[in-house]
Amino acid sequence: MKKIVLLCASGMSTSMLVKKMEEAAKKLAYECEIAAYPTSEAKTKAADADIILLGPQVRFSLPQIREVCPNSLVEAVDMRIYGRMDGKAVLEFAKEKLGE
Repeated sequence: MKKIVLLCASGMSTSMLVKKMEEAAKKLAYECEIAAYPTSEAKTKAADADIILLGPQVRFSLPQIREVCPNSLVEAVDMRIYGRMDGKAVLEFAKEKLGE
């Protein structure tokens, strides 16, 4: 089971996206654990994630998150996909980056 963590400024804006991603994962029968946290909790909450997805508003912190979580793949979510709250597209993006 893959662990997918979304990071944003406060962890709030991604909560809705997490729900939509979970719905898409269920429809695709893709086993994963998805959670959202603020970037300030990256080291404690995301360090063991298979992939960390950054919301567009915190994409500038990509180098810092990669440094804090060196064992996780860290990518920024496209602004348009995030803005549409397209859970399926974000999940597909994560799977693609994970090589699945």
